Amino acid sequence: MSQAFDALCEYLRRSSGLVMEQSKKYLVESRVMPIVRREKLSGLDELVMLLQKGTNPKLSKDVIEAMTINETYFFRDKSPFDQFRSVMLPALIAARQSERRLRIWSAAASSGQEAYSLAMILDEHAARMPGWKIEIVGTDLSEQVLEKARKGVYSQFEVQRGLPTPMLLRHFNQIGDSWQISDAMRAKVTFRQLNLLSDFTALGRFDIIFCRNVLIYFDAARKQDILTRMGRIL
Repeated sequence: MSQAFDALCEYLRRSSGLVMEQSKKYLVESRVMPIVRREKLSGLDELVMLLQKGTNPKLSKDVIEAMTINETYFFRDKSPFDQFRSVMLPALIAARQSERRLRIWSAAASSGQEAYSLAMILDEHAARMPGWKIEIVGTDLSEQVLEKARKGVYSQFEVQRGLPTPMLLRHFNQIGDSWQISDAMRAKVTFRQLNLLSDFTALGRFDIIFCRNVLIYFDAARKQDILTRMGRIL
């Protein structure tokens, strides 16, 4: 089991950049073993063998998605959004008056709360930005969470985490026990699947990049590589 675990960790590191230490063995097994049972495999060894063969892209995708940690909530940690509202955005409004264009990238967007938080702040400044072309691009490794982000439907618990009540009432519609963000807000954000280890120059250039709570899962070399490449398109 130990050799299979080490081999699985190496596969995850190469394919997605995720670094899993021995202390996370319980987490890896708890998330991957349901896939082993679903596929009726003999155990972790057979799963690793199939992943290494590379003949089943869906299996690979399912394993990586199972190990992706998608913890997020609206206006997470507050301070970065306060800085965006009071420092970055006013400066960019002044600097881009001739172009009237603003592009923002929410890397590791997960289920969309970060990107939509930025969209709601931009809505507050709409009167100061008439005629501006604003693009928010949200990317994530997991197609599963991106699908949730595109729908913009959140539980009562999810909207209570960090989202001020006035914003909830202004930008969301209640659907049963859930809340869906308005069409106007969803139209402001484009979600795309992206592995940060891959080339992302095709995304274009950005005025602001939010890359938060994701690099902690990468080793130092990959962190440096990703940040260097981000710097080139910022």
